[in-house]
Amino acid sequence: MLSAIPHKPLVQIVDDNPTNIDILVNALQEDYRLGISKNGARAMAYAAKHRPLLILLDIMMPDMNGYDVCRKLKESPRTSDIAVIFITAVNETSSKTKGFEIGAVDYITKPFNAAEVRARVQNHVNLRRMQEELNNQNRILQQKVEEKTALTQQILQLTIQSMSQMAESRDPYTAGHQQRVAQLACAIAGRMKMTAEEIDTIRVAGLLHDIGKFRIPTDILNRPGKILDVEYEFLKVHPTVAYDFLKDIPFPGPVSEIVYQHHEKLDGSGYPRGLSRDDILPEARILTVADVIEAMSSHRPYRPALGTDIALAEIVKHRGDQFDPEVVDACEAVFNEDAFQFL
Repeated sequence: MLSAIPHKPLVQIVDDNPTNIDILVNALQEDYRLGISKNGARAMAYAAKHRPLLILLDIMMPDMNGYDVCRKLKESPRTSDIAVIFITAVNETSSKTKGFEIGAVDYITKPFNAAEVRARVQNHVNLRRMQEELNNQNRILQQKVEEKTALTQQILQLTIQSMSQMAESRDPYTAGHQQRVAQLACAIAGRMKMTAEEIDTIRVAGLLHDIGKFRIPTDILNRPGKILDVEYEFLKVHPTVAYDFLKDIPFPGPVSEIVYQHHEKLDGSGYPRGLSRDDILPEARILTVADVIEAMSSHRPYRPALGTDIALAEIVKHRGDQFDPEVVDACEAVFNEDAFQFL
């Protein structure tokens, strides 16, 4: 049975003894809505349907004792968080310990003292309310954190896009290069079963890998004909410039270091630091291959586009000495099996 005052907490009483029920009802009915169940099966059904804040549960009942009822309540996701107080004439420590082990929060011993019953129930109701308030505050805080994180990520993505466009605006012949490199690098990384976080880091590094070219004079970037040796040496500083520019930005992952390494080769013949083998990050090895493929496939002021077949042949030719074999194999699979195309 339920009282008709909906704003009061609901407490369920489970006992097969009418006298015990009457005593508990008289002690609690002024402050709580009360639900009565006289056996274990009905108790579980009632609890699942109405989800009381607290259950006063007798231990000694026919068919199913209180321990079994409590155990089943705690096993069900719908009722596992309902506080259970055992009511019993048993005063042995071992019996109380068993109840706590299966999830009870307290004991009330028969014969009942009305003041004690009210005090114990009120303490656990207050505790439950505090827990619910804390959970609500945590949910609100988590929502605010998620909203703030989403806004921060949006700002970061817009900033990344702006920086990428800024770098490419000085070199119209390579417009879209960073976006296409990022696209291919992510496809290779996906083929290599890298995590979503790693792929996103590679995407950001791809979008920014040539940002250091803003320090390179436009007459070197844009003029036709073969680049002179002195101009090439000047061009080789752009990974260092990019690293210095990006290193203090809190990217999700080692973006600045990947950009710093995107011209390094396994055999140590790359630049700017001449790194080799395990000194080169896996993400940078992917970006290196994607950069070579896109650059050779596209038009440049000093030569026409060579196409992806020639570009793929070049990385296969240097598979294992300049380029990571696993990355080369994944890149071939991306084009030959996945039918990759630049957007």
